[in-house]
Amino acid sequence: MVLASRGIPFQRQYPVGVFFRGTNVGEFRADLLVASSVIVEMKAVQKLDLSHEKQLLNYLRATSLEVGLLLNFGPAAQIRRLALDNERKKMKGAVAAPGF
Repeated sequence: MVLASRGIPFQRQYPVGVFFRGTNVGEFRADLLVASSVIVEMKAVQKLDLSHEKQLLNYLRATSLEVGLLLNFGPAAQIRRLALDNERKKMKGAVAAPGF
């Protein structure tokens, strides 16, 4: 993978815990976590739509991370950068991604 060849740390299938009223009720799997700071979600569809953005925003809400990239490798390459000022960073006891 290009990231590894350039010495950029990453994790594939990064688990994102889903909590409801303080109880872990499951987990999402983000495609990549890059440098412990950016979630990357990859698609291979005709065109990105709102549901893809919502998926990435849910990952950002569930972590202390604030930046995500949505990449589409469909017929016409698309890249979207999403940022979310995350209140979880300010919450006492918020779960942080590794390296925070």
